[in-house]
Amino acid sequence: MIIERAMNKAIDLPGADLQKKVDLLLQQQTREWDLAHKNYMGLQKVRKRSFKLHDRVNIGVQFNPERMTSSAAKVDPKSISERKCFLCAANLPQQQKWVEFGDDYLVLVNPFPIFPRHLTIPHREHIDQRIKGRFGDMLNLARELEDFVVFYNGPQCGASAPDHFHFQAGNKGFMPVEKDFENMSRVTIKGEECCRVSVFKDYLRHCIILDGSSKTILTAWFEQAYMGMEGQMTAENPEPMMNILVSWEKGRWKVFIFPRKKHRPWQFFEEGEKQILLSPASVDLGGMLITPREEDFEKLGVSDIVDIFGQITWKDEDFEKLIRLFKT
Repeated sequence: MIIERAMNKAIDLPGADLQKKVDLLLQQQTREWDLAHKNYMGLQKVRKRSFKLHDRVNIGVQFNPERMTSSAAKVDPKSISERKCFLCAANLPQQQKWVEFGDDYLVLVNPFPIFPRHLTIPHREHIDQRIKGRFGDMLNLARELEDFVVFYNGPQCGASAPDHFHFQAGNKGFMPVEKDFENMSRVTIKGEECCRVSVFKDYLRHCIILDGSSKTILTAWFEQAYMGMEGQMTAENPEPMMNILVSWEKGRWKVFIFPRKKHRPWQFFEEGEKQILLSPASVDLGGMLITPREEDFEKLGVSDIVDIFGQITWKDEDFEKLIRLFKT
């Protein structure tokens, strides 16, 4: 029996796990919510290109005009203060419904999708986008949503709502980093019986990879990485800049942490032919670059991709210092 609570728009399926409830939510929203139906149907017309850099690193590019609002979002304090929070339950569109996850989170269908199955998972309270103390929630979500990759965009790393804490999730098999984990060379930095820390070799952007079955160990390692990045915190960057991807499969988590040094590349702020309206977030770091303008989709080349990743992610020497923390 399906129960829909009219007052709070929560959809429930008694006795079902979160994955089944989300499946129902996606079916209902993409069928009955006009905006979601239009934009998910529009994904069928999305154009894609692919590159293989240095003969081994796979990068995709998606032309998705519906992502313009997110890619070009103004996230300065003044702009945020002048708009209603679009993740607060009281401000959600009338047709938007949700599934509850525990006491703290709502699972929503993202009406401006990148993935064929795209979720936004905001906290019930209007609190700032800060991952500290909530990495365990991310692991729990990934375990419950086994068909999805859960991701986190830091407040200066692609989050279009840095004033309201949220995760997102997209169906597995979409981002190249998932296959790269299986197919590309990695160097193990630290290993225990049930968990490992490793890094990719020659990957264009530095990434700490945690994989294992122990939530306690992975959380401790994440906190170690977080502390290692705290030196970059400023008044403008209230937490270390990073993007995080997490998935669960066959009893193990896979965690990809991408340290960041810059929000947007110089090309974003240019005008005319020099402009490339690309605002990298977790999906981009995962190997699928999202371009809301067709002209950027057409002209984006290998040299642009290498340059943009080089601008927004850490230098070799800084990353080496970070991973040394795991060797001590």
